[in-house]
Amino acid sequence: MARPPLSDDLRAVIEPILPPERPKPKGGRPRVPDRAALTGILFVLRSGLPWEMLPQEMDCDSGMTCWRRLREWQEAGVWDQLHRMLLDWLGRAVAIRWRRACVDSASVAAKKGGERTGPNPTDRGRPGSKRHVITDANGIPLAVRLTAANVHGSRVFDELIDAVPPIRQGRGRPRRRPSKLHADKAFDAPRCRQALRRRRIKARIARRGVENSERLGRHRWVVERTLAWFSRFRRLTVRYERRADVHQAFLSLAASLICWSYVQRPAR
Repeated sequence: MARPPLSDDLRAVIEPILPPERPKPKGGRPRVPDRAALTGILFVLRSGLPWEMLPQEMDCDSGMTCWRRLREWQEAGVWDQLHRMLLDWLGRAVAIRWRRACVDSASVAAKKGGERTGPNPTDRGRPGSKRHVITDANGIPLAVRLTAANVHGSRVFDELIDAVPPIRQGRGRPRRRPSKLHADKAFDAPRCRQALRRRRIKARIARRGVENSERLGRHRWVVERTLAWFSRFRRLTVRYERRADVHQAFLSLAASLICWSYVQRPAR
């Protein structure tokens, strides 16, 4: 039997942070249950199916209803809150390894164009977007950001590092800075090294023409694996949403689901 898109355990985590239904002074049709909308959203994210082709037997109402709920919850900050909550969970379980972090990015085609798209230099200048990810030493995604495909990773380096939220620990104060950060030669720029120096993070960035990036790959492979995990969500292999906030919602939800897979792992 196929695994349901929304398990009872995951639903129990998400539902408490969903905003309550808005009052309807003039009445109207009953609101589609949150559980049904969540099921449709997760199914589209994992399968890549167009919204209008959601199977009727899933009782998710229409695809447009699920799309609107995804957008509304993004505006309410639900997906970022879910990601932070799961990171706190992992932090308290001492599952996040702060001794090093890794950054990298990956470009995807944007078939319909839209916000935060641009000519992709790796795809003959066709419209595309780029996802930027920072992970811990285990590959747990700490933050993910969306830009146009022609935006160099070093331009959003500061923003990506600062996007890591304060994560609660088993004891002591919350933490948001790793001890060192690994990156490839694309980030070999003075602004990147200065950004790390200001934040008291040791830089391990491959230097152009000096260092062999393969040696750094002993640690950086985890972020490349995490980017591959994002691509396992078929809705993210190609960007179909014209609205940047909707695609960012999918990215944040995917990051949360990757964290959720770590939460479910048995303790070692």
